[in-house]
Amino acid sequence: QARVERMEQFQKEKDELDKGCRECKRKLAECQKKLKELEVADPESGKGELEKLQAEAQHLKNEEKTWENKLEELKRKERKMPWNVDTLSKDGFSKSVFNVKPEEKEETEEQKEKKHLSFVERNEKQIKHFGMLRRWDDSQKYLSDNPHLVCEDTANYLVIWCIDLEVEEKHALMEQVAHQTITMQFILELARSLKVDPRACFRQFFTKIKTADQQYMEGFTCELEGFERVRERARVRVEAAMKEYDEEERRKRLGPGGLDPVEVYDSLP
Repeated sequence: QARVERMEQFQKEKDELDKGCRECKRKLAECQKKLKELEVADPESGKGELEKLQAEAQHLKNEEKTWENKLEELKRKERKMPWNVDTLSKDGFSKSVFNVKPEEKEETEEQKEKKHLSFVERNEKQIKHFGMLRRWDDSQKYLSDNPHLVCEDTANYLVIWCIDLEVEEKHALMEQVAHQTITMQFILELARSLKVDPRACFRQFFTKIKTADQQYMEGFTCELEGFERVRERARVRVEAAMKEYDEEERRKRLGPGGLDPVEVYDSLP
């Protein structure tokens, strides 16, 4: 969400600069037209007006140059921006066409949950194996041998596993699994943008990530660092669990009349 908002803000700034530059060019064109008409009509009688228009034209030229410099600076920033899951599939990333299309079938939440649990039950060991891999070649080979793992269910399981590991304070292991989680999410996002089955394009992702320029790797790294939000979700879960535990302990202590001995003791002078 933060990434989308940054991109929207960047586009808004770009649109405002474009609009300002166009408006300045329009005013300059009008000013130059009036200047030419005045020069042709009677330069001597309209000398004061002529000087005023010349000064205005010069000011507008300077303003136009300023707008153009700002636009050029913004374009340089845009070229340096890291790639991410929203930009990697734009023109220039891939022109490949696949015949395999993802299935589009509406399912209820209950059906989705049942399907997910069934998938995890059958493939949990394989998903965890994928989560422990690190090298691109190893990940690609494992998914080639187990293409059924390239799906949303795997990504969802990996996210939940990351949160569980963080709750258990296994930070290093969580970072390892987070890397594979982002890998799977990138593949799924690529499939959505190309409108193909993820199993048809995961090899393309690995080819790109292994041979990509610095911008592409920065995009992946940026996503991985953004995954730190898992730590926040883990903290919330721990706090909720502690609150529930405290409430349970309080219920156990309740005496006659529903009084908590600890609260009564603390309230005594």
